[in-house]
Amino acid sequence: MNKILMAAFGGTLAGILATTQLVGPLVAQETERSSSVYEQLDLFGDIFERIRSQYVEDVNESDLIEAAIDGMLTSLDPHSSYLSPEDAADMRVQTRGEFGGLGIEVTQEDGFVKVVSPIDGTPADDAGIEAGDFITHVDGESVLGLTLDEAVDMMRGPVGSEIIITVVREGEAEPFDVSIIRDTITLTAVRSRLQGDTVVLRVTTFNDQTFSNLEEGLSEQVEAAGGMDAIEGIVLDLRNNPGGLLNQAIRVSDAFLEKGEIVSTRGRQPEDGDRYNATPGDLAEGKPIVVLINGGSASASEIVAGALQDHRRAIVVGTKSFGKGSVQTVMPLRGDGAMRLTTARYYTPSGRSIQSLGVSPDIVVAQPRRPVAGEEEEEQTSPFSRSEADLRGSLGNDSLSEDEIQQIEEDRAKAEAAAELREEDYQLAYAIDILKGLTALQPSDD
Repeated sequence: MNKILMAAFGGTLAGILATTQLVGPLVAQETERSSSVYEQLDLFGDIFERIRSQYVEDVNESDLIEAAIDGMLTSLDPHSSYLSPEDAADMRVQTRGEFGGLGIEVTQEDGFVKVVSPIDGTPADDAGIEAGDFITHVDGESVLGLTLDEAVDMMRGPVGSEIIITVVREGEAEPFDVSIIRDTITLTAVRSRLQGDTVVLRVTTFNDQTFSNLEEGLSEQVEAAGGMDAIEGIVLDLRNNPGGLLNQAIRVSDAFLEKGEIVSTRGRQPEDGDRYNATPGDLAEGKPIVVLINGGSASASEIVAGALQDHRRAIVVGTKSFGKGSVQTVMPLRGDGAMRLTTARYYTPSGRSIQSLGVSPDIVVAQPRRPVAGEEEEEQTSPFSRSEADLRGSLGNDSLSEDEIQQIEEDRAKAEAAAELREEDYQLAYAIDILKGLTALQPSDD
């Protein structure tokens, strides 16, 4: 009995000694790490005091501290930053849908400002700014070496004032200047219209009004068409949509999904992750959907496209999206400022991260560049383009009723309208053609 007790006690003692040997170095390492951090903070304080007392000119202490904070955040990734009280107020206004500026969403790449996308109907869009453009100078001053916030500040100014930005564009041999007049940007989150028998929902941003605008716009167009039975399908146009609010991306995805995961987020700690699932109900009532994306589709746009693609609820058409697969949390700070910090990556229902990769369309369709003035294609004048009906004295068709002839004429008018749309927006026309094909393959109720 004593031997058994001694053996048990010996085992316990060995366990205690082993634990002590393991914890000791860890505690020492953590203490050394904390000491190093405090030393670095002391160094920061020393430098701050040296600047205050010895810099060649008087400095504003608040500006110094804000610059240090912003530098710390922007060193992490392109989307983390410090928001001054003014910037924080501007951001809150933007999420409500109205703000002053040029109307472009930008990021930073290789030291230059890169356009994620112009916003529909804004001065930048009207001036011809395109997704993927690089802005190298603002009013003749280089933006190289500036932080993104500093470059954005250079582009801000009073409504009605002119700004000249220098643009480098792929396919253009030389940089060129673009003049833009600043204006108040009023965002219409969703524009809806009927294109033949297709409802086109153009989603330009994900702000507080996006889901309600989409729901209302879809309802209006379905009613105008004579009910859902008269609709062939829906085109959800997310091209040049730079993203926005995560909760709005989830609601838009949920609008067309009956069940299943929409998106998941994973932070630094496992407990920081979240999963968002669809609730029953499909606003499209099962009608086929095509999602249009391009290189200007980012963030929340990619969440929607990825969710509908993974659930095979929609066919994604266009070109590869921007590839912003991270989530930023805006944290209020004392003094009415805020901190925008990247806190998680998001993943589509299949578990793929879009970060730096983007959403790859099911069908790649590039938007042809508009022809340069003087290079328009000549109309086809070949004699082989004529038909039998064009021949003098050709026989008429006596096998068709008046109703059938009228139907043929209506179909011809639709085909001509489709041809015009291809000239105006090739990607959208392609998406509508896909919907027509999907509708034709659906079994009849008869």
